[in-house]
Amino acid sequence: MSDRERDIYDVVGVGFGPSNLSLAVALEESRSHGGERGEISSLFLERQASFGWHRNMLLPSATMQISFLKDLVTFRDPTSSFSFISYLHASGRLPQFVNNQDFFPTRQEFHKYLEWAQARVADRIAYGSEVRSIQLPSGTTPEQSDLLRIEVADTAGRNRRTIAARNVVISTGLVPSMPEGAERDDRVWHSSEFLEKYRRMDPRELRRVAVAGAGQSAAEIVRFLYDELPHAQVCAVVPSYGYSIADDSPFANQVFDPSAVDDYYFGSHETRDAFWRYHRNTNYAVVDDEVIRGLYRRSYDDEVQGDRRLEFLNLTRVTGVKRVGTETRLSLQRGPDAEVRELDVDVLVCATGYDAMEPTGLLGDLDRFCLRDEAGRYRMERDYRIVTAPEMRCGIYLQGGTEHTHGLTSSLLSNLAFRSGEIVDSIATRRAERDAETAALASQVGGDISGAVGTALQG
Repeated sequence: MSDRERDIYDVVGVGFGPSNLSLAVALEESRSHGGERGEISSLFLERQASFGWHRNMLLPSATMQISFLKDLVTFRDPTSSFSFISYLHASGRLPQFVNNQDFFPTRQEFHKYLEWAQARVADRIAYGSEVRSIQLPSGTTPEQSDLLRIEVADTAGRNRRTIAARNVVISTGLVPSMPEGAERDDRVWHSSEFLEKYRRMDPRELRRVAVAGAGQSAAEIVRFLYDELPHAQVCAVVPSYGYSIADDSPFANQVFDPSAVDDYYFGSHETRDAFWRYHRNTNYAVVDDEVIRGLYRRSYDDEVQGDRRLEFLNLTRVTGVKRVGTETRLSLQRGPDAEVRELDVDVLVCATGYDAMEPTGLLGDLDRFCLRDEAGRYRMERDYRIVTAPEMRCGIYLQGGTEHTHGLTSSLLSNLAFRSGEIVDSIATRRAERDAETAALASQVGGDISGAVGTALQG
């Protein structure tokens, strides 16, 4: 048995994307800075064999939709050695990046930054490790144990081990969502697997491809396929009347500020509703202006040349998918009352978004100690900890799946640095409180024993 398996950790992270990477960095910096809180021991478990963040959407020239300053650390600590600026300096590209005069690096470069950061905390990460369950130690109740028992298997399923933790931070990411009636196969893809599936194909076999969706990923894939397949027809199946522009104006962007989380969390029902009603177009089913204009220019040039290779099927949804010979036949409906038409394609790409992270399956029997609101959603503390029954002594934190309590930034990079810092502070504070209670109890027991001994001696 290894040291990792024998140890009890203050916190175990489940999943290792940017959110828990930022948490690992915050814990590393907390340890480096020292102070009264002491070291918080940690381990992060990731089922992938190596670090990867939306690898299949690292399209050429695709840029980030947030400023490079919204990296893993800068909003929490601008002097951190884990910042994007520090990465550029270490890579010898800082002057060149500045000369670029651009706040938005390519997605490929930002991914390289994340890989650089994770390499510096690699000793705390166990890749190829899938968490099967989180539960209390056998034969105990929440009052009897301040530990959680985490069952882990390697991704091949051959070796299993158990890890103990006082807190868990679940960040398993969003779940790909497909249109009703569409199942993924070698010719029907979700955007989350796009590049991997595309590279397996012979481009010459792709004569007609369709992309369903109205957001940034859909538009970027349409652009990529149009440019990469000059012989093919590309059909964009868009449920709205064309793509809608993302609102990234200064005032709208304030909804991603750290202070906006407090406004949302402590706000009234009307306040929360206003956030979504007025500012949903900052992130959901919207596309950057530059991408929209580029696609429109391509479509217009096609018309000028009399070759409509790029086709937009607006107000249209995919309502069914079936295989017909070597082709994939789509059922398309334009509006709720329109007739269904069929379209044969070589490949359908569904850039149809994601469902929120749902940790219920991982928590198993522990879920009954997690309190829910009237809509059946987890009640959450401000520090991203699930509100649990009073007898539960361990902490269960979520990074994602908290849009209903913390607002738009729940699963976004924008508030990454602050969110991870708040979780570290919460874990440290709760540990200090537990240690103080233990010391007080020990002191009381010691006093009772001393008193009893003194009484016996007097007798």
